Amino acid sequence: MATPQSSSRQSSSLSSSPMSSRMQSLQVDSVQRWMEDLRHMTEVECMCVLQAKPIGVEEDAQQGELIVASAVGGGDHVARNNLQTLLRRALVVSTELGKMFQRLEKGRWQRVHSTAVRANCHVRSLVHEYGAARNIPPEMQKYEKSLLEKCMELTNITERCLHTDDEFFLKSMREAIHEILTDVSDSFSNMIDMALANEIQVLIKQIETSDSVFTIGSAISNLLSLTQDGPQLCSIIAKEGAVVALFKICRQDCFSDLYAHALRTVASICCVEEGINQLDNVDGILCLADILTDENSAEAARAEAAAVVAQITSPHHTSTQHLASFLESMHDIVTALIKLCESASCGEVFLLASAALANITFFDSMACEILLQLNAIHILLQACRDRQRVDTPYSKDQVVTILANLSVLEQSAPEVLQEKGIERLLLLLGEKPSSSSPSEGAACERVQQKAAVTLARLSRDPDVAQTAIQLKGCLEEAGSGVPRQHRGGRPPTADQTAAGRLIPAVFQHGGELRMMGHKDHTKDCLWESCSSSLQNGMNQKISSPL
Repeated sequence: MATPQSSSRQSSSLSSSPMSSRMQSLQVDSVQRWMEDLRHMTEVECMCVLQAKPIGVEEDAQQGELIVASAVGGGDHVARNNLQTLLRRALVVSTELGKMFQRLEKGRWQRVHSTAVRANCHVRSLVHEYGAARNIPPEMQKYEKSLLEKCMELTNITERCLHTDDEFFLKSMREAIHEILTDVSDSFSNMIDMALANEIQVLIKQIETSDSVFTIGSAISNLLSLTQDGPQLCSIIAKEGAVVALFKICRQDCFSDLYAHALRTVASICCVEEGINQLDNVDGILCLADILTDENSAEAARAEAAAVVAQITSPHHTSTQHLASFLESMHDIVTALIKLCESASCGEVFLLASAALANITFFDSMACEILLQLNAIHILLQACRDRQRVDTPYSKDQVVTILANLSVLEQSAPEVLQEKGIERLLLLLGEKPSSSSPSEGAACERVQQKAAVTLARLSRDPDVAQTAIQLKGCLEEAGSGVPRQHRGGRPPTADQTAAGRLIPAVFQHGGELRMMGHKDHTKDCLWESCSSSLQNGMNQKISSPL
């Protein structure tokens, strides 16, 4: 029979044995792991509760409206908040999945598992709340079920990697986890696209079926807000038929107050080819022409119609199929746009109209001939003297682009001379940004380059060359490029480096002059003054210590 002392010593010896220590260590580790997982799960639940019960919500508000509003009862801010919430929650999950890919590559298994737990909780919460608020389409339900199963599988398999140090096993698990994680990412992306498409359908239905200007305006505002989240959402919006619904609004006189709002949304959607194709299918160009040529249309509506024209004629689009139908209405549209430039009440309206004209002059030479007939050079150069209309380098960029394209035609030179355009072009060679904004600096650089190209083309006319020589003081000032306060002290800024890129344009200028059939002393003088003044300015910058 063992005495109490011997029993105590026996229990003490057992507790100090290696096996006992290992058991205690495993127990502690498992509890710690459980506590860590519970902490992540609790954080997600707390977040869901805070989002589901915002301060100030009516007592009778439905908790299911966290993600989406009902098709009939959701207000403007409710619908917008619900759509934005869906996007924010999707971003949270995407961020967690991205972290998993990074941590998986580094072999941080503890962090991989904890991230998998968080992502699983976020996905389940999102699916549960969305399903409680909407009747989910069968196809989307299949994605949800598959996604939840893969998330659980991901959590389980990452947990298995915590209990071993076997490099061969971990390597095989890394490949398996990477494959599952890729499937989860793809499935989640498809599910979110379907959810967004479902919500977009609700908004489009409101636009198509409602007679209320307020309801339609709210739905359009929500669509416009969604277009700001990138081309992928614009593609979804276009595929669901938003452009068709918006042009239906623009064809009804009773909704004339919504034309500008609807057309701004159309312009945003048409940044993707799906939107442009829809516009072409519903004869949207004819509708744009009607609004632009209607003198009773509000200036805001005509300005937004010009924005749509600028968008669909942008040289960045690879597809040009829609331009065939555009040519049929081009004369009316060009006429309306130059009139809008002439009567614009502010810089934004002028910018939209001139941007549309600049794009149009690129793809059809007939547009340049139409503009010359409409006295466009006079209108544009007069606008450059009006700070209310041309108040930024971006507007000047559009003006000088149009002038550069018009200068290809020989009959443009006399008109430019008559309007004192050479002096204006020489001044544009010295265009400098008023701020440190990189985009403004780039715009000034484009203005300088295009002004030089325009001078090169116009100087085929001896009168233009002679006038430029007489005004070469402006050109020399533009060529020096570097403000005095910057010389010898700091690296060149945007306006200084722009002058460097102006040199090739002026060299091209001289080349065009010298390639004429006969040498003209006036042209040679202009070439020498152009190259020497700008080259001297560059030499000053190059020799200056930085």
